[in-house]
Amino acid sequence: MPLQNRVTPQGDIITTPHRGMFTGNRGIIHDPATKTLLNRRWSSPAWLTCVCEFRGRRREVMGGRSWTELFFLDEATAFAAGHRPCFFCRRDDANRFRAAWQEGNGVGPMLVRDIDAVLHRERLSGRNKRLYPLPLRLEKLPDGAMVLSGDESCLIAQGRAFKWSPAGYRAASEPVGEVMLLTPPSTLRALAAGYRPLLHPSVRNVSSPLVGEG
Repeated sequence: MPLQNRVTPQGDIITTPHRGMFTGNRGIIHDPATKTLLNRRWSSPAWLTCVCEFRGRRREVMGGRSWTELFFLDEATAFAAGHRPCFFCRRDDANRFRAAWQEGNGVGPMLVRDIDAVLHRERLSGRNKRLYPLPLRLEKLPDGAMVLSGDESCLIAQGRAFKWSPAGYRAASEPVGEVMLLTPPSTLRALAAGYRPLLHPSVRNVSSPLVGEG
């Protein structure tokens, strides 16, 4: 039976048989005896995105009092939820992200805990996901940004919108009404500064019109 351990772009943790491209954690938020989540949805301000395979190590998911294994469709999903690359299993990616984050946010060298503090302020409004007005037109957002249109999470890539689902991306209709930014602003600026997130391969199989076309 699938566990409740899959993260959506809105930061919710759901039950689905699909696992995705990345794992990660927010600290210990499960009961290993029942392999169910506790009431809290984080126990650390360091919300990480990790590789699913690392040096041949194997873990029993939710099997002990260690960090709670969460899963993400792709890196854009993890970013939207408020996570960042792990400096242990993804050191090169994490260093590239920190460099782009510093450049995009116009700051000098920062410790990772200071970046985590900024992200923690940006990702939550109380217990809920914090949303932001769009800083740019949709077609101008950097690849990997994610937005909320109605109740649908959408990826923006190459000026096109793709509807998120646990199994992958699908073609999205033109977003209408109030569209809000899911990706934390400081992470969005890191994407604009050149960090390229790994996207689920379903994006390549979807024909989606340019946002604002026509």
